[in-house]
Amino acid sequence: MKIQETPADDNGCGWFHLSPPRTPRAARGGQVRARWAVVGAGLTGLAAARQLALNFPADEVVLLEAQEVGFGSSGRNSGFAIDLPHDIGAPDYIGDPAIARMSLKLNLFAQGVITSLVARHGIDCQLKPVGKYQAAVEDKGLRVLEAYKSGLEKLGQAYQIIEADELPAHLGTSFYRRALYTPGTLLLQPASLVKGLADSLPANVSLFERCAVTEVDYRGPITLRHAAGSVVADKLVLANNAFATQFGFLKGRLLPVFTYASMTRPLSEEEQARLGGKPVWGIIPADPFGSTLRRTPDQRLLVRNSFSFNPNGKIDARLLARAAAAQRRSFEHRFPMLPGVAFDYTWGGAMGMTRNHAGHFGELAPNVYGALGCNGLGITRGTGTGTLLADWLAGQRNELIDFLLASAGPSRNPPQPFLSLGVNASLCWGQHRAGLES
Repeated sequence: MKIQETPADDNGCGWFHLSPPRTPRAARGGQVRARWAVVGAGLTGLAAARQLALNFPADEVVLLEAQEVGFGSSGRNSGFAIDLPHDIGAPDYIGDPAIARMSLKLNLFAQGVITSLVARHGIDCQLKPVGKYQAAVEDKGLRVLEAYKSGLEKLGQAYQIIEADELPAHLGTSFYRRALYTPGTLLLQPASLVKGLADSLPANVSLFERCAVTEVDYRGPITLRHAAGSVVADKLVLANNAFATQFGFLKGRLLPVFTYASMTRPLSEEEQARLGGKPVWGIIPADPFGSTLRRTPDQRLLVRNSFSFNPNGKIDARLLARAAAAQRRSFEHRFPMLPGVAFDYTWGGAMGMTRNHAGHFGELAPNVYGALGCNGLGITRGTGTGTLLADWLAGQRNELIDFLLASAGPSRNPPQPFLSLGVNASLCWGQHRAGLES
């Protein structure tokens, strides 16, 4: 079957341009024979390829990436490796307590994988175990924080409520009325992490970059064709989120929802003093349609908001300009003490969402497997599910693998054009209702 759509992200991602430069690895020409092929060298695919190589040291694993490593979605998120359950479909972000406890274990497992690899390979990705603030400014946001607090208490997780008069000492800005701080989130530079993971893969992983698959044949050994040749593999792992539908799987079940971010130039020492607060922090909005913010170790401020549903999985340039204007307004509301601080970068990136917030883990067809639909938790969910999928393929079982296999998987979406109309209407309405939280 022909692959109709391939990733084509914009060139504005600040994380990518500020991460260490590296030389992309070219695909080998002609026909390459391997036991394993993995499509998608984001966090999920890198984790799966690494663990397959470790579990099957005599086998070659070919990892194919349509763009450069770090240029795609895994290098475009806000850099929160969240430990706690983060079910945005639940009023308290926790949802079912039994599922929440297993999600917590999965996230902590993934954090352990990340911190171990960063330390072992000396990956400079600005990893900071500083926690996160969930902040609110409107009454409905304050009610969300109360619900979240109740959910955390059910799970026995630590938190701290910080009131408005205390917040400037933490965040500099006096914009918010209250925040709920949790200590377990890791903040990092996502593109630097992804690049570092790619450059430390085991020797039996062959990474092919700028190597979009153009055709796939599932008859006999699986054949993946690309511009320079083909890869013939016994088994295929799909780790390409919404683009898995191009390979014939989970059609009508995955939603490529795009979100947008802007990042400032570095603040001067005088501007840092004027802002005040802690030198590194991250804010998650109480309303899921609100603004996420980061203060990075190199003293840039990031604002992420605005959403769109792009069924072809590609950026719309008009939406980038609209998002940049929205982020400028959000920045000025929060940081009036920093007039004239310009944005150096604006970009968009896709999240692999599903209507029921459930991903796919396991078999898709004979000899085809996938870990798909991270639902906005790509750093932890992608790392965890990619690693565990490779362990399951090696015959291992544990409570996390059993938990993932037991998932009902992504629910079916309405047909087009009702899907696009409905999703974009919901996104627009959600952003409008977010009010000052956006």
